[in-house]
Amino acid sequence: MSTPLKINKPLVSVEWLHENKSASNLVILDATLPKVGQQQSASNKIEGIENAFFFDIKNIFSDTTAPFPNTAVTPDVFEREVRKLGINHDDAIVIYDQHGVYSSPRAWWLFKAMGFENVAVLNGGLPEWKKPGYASEALLVYNGALGNFKSSYKPSALYDYKKVLEVLSDSNKLILDARSSDRFKGTSPEPREGLRSGHIPNSKNLPFTELIDDGKLLSQTELIQKFDNLIDKESEILFSCGSGITACILALGAEVAGYKNLAVYDGSWTEWGSLHQLPIELN
Repeated sequence: MSTPLKINKPLVSVEWLHENKSASNLVILDATLPKVGQQQSASNKIEGIENAFFFDIKNIFSDTTAPFPNTAVTPDVFEREVRKLGINHDDAIVIYDQHGVYSSPRAWWLFKAMGFENVAVLNGGLPEWKKPGYASEALLVYNGALGNFKSSYKPSALYDYKKVLEVLSDSNKLILDARSSDRFKGTSPEPREGLRSGHIPNSKNLPFTELIDDGKLLSQTELIQKFDNLIDKESEILFSCGSGITACILALGAEVAGYKNLAVYDGSWTEWGSLHQLPIELN
């Protein structure tokens, strides 16, 4: 019987995962979301890392009745659906996606928002896993016993627009927008129809693509440089993007860089840009 795995870092390498793949409490989740313009594949048809299960952000772990996409589900729903994947409170979870590092940080952040810390993102995802020839297979469909996972929700992890309004003029809190600079400045139209262009007042722009190189997150040293140029480590950072997905890439990068006071604006620009009573800035 192998020793239960304890993950003490937010990002792990494919070599680390391969070395620890036999741990008794390891759960591997595929949290792939299609990028804009792509179609979602049937989960049981996707090639994934061996022994991985599909973590369906779009249809299961987002509130499909909410007015904005990718809205986090309630803690009760999250707990129920995670238990259906057989996940227990003492498991160690590694999450990846098929793009490299794209949607897996969203699943990682949801687990952290629900009070679960023994979780990490696989740097480089499935493409990086396949480079050394590590085994892949069709994703498994879990049909075993329910797990005993317990949600312990942290409200400070996920903001709504009302909480964002409260911090607009707080100099100890930085709002970082993960969208492209053209969208941030309002010089390119939003991909979602009906959204205003621009950004949240007093926010700064750090496109998520600046933290990714060839599908992998930058090194800790490079990430420290990115964030230390913007804010000191004692301040709180609130991350926003288009719909709450790529903001979590910034959150992952900031945690790797050593920042602790982090939050994600769940509705992000899809919500902010839709609500005409909320202030915006251009350029």
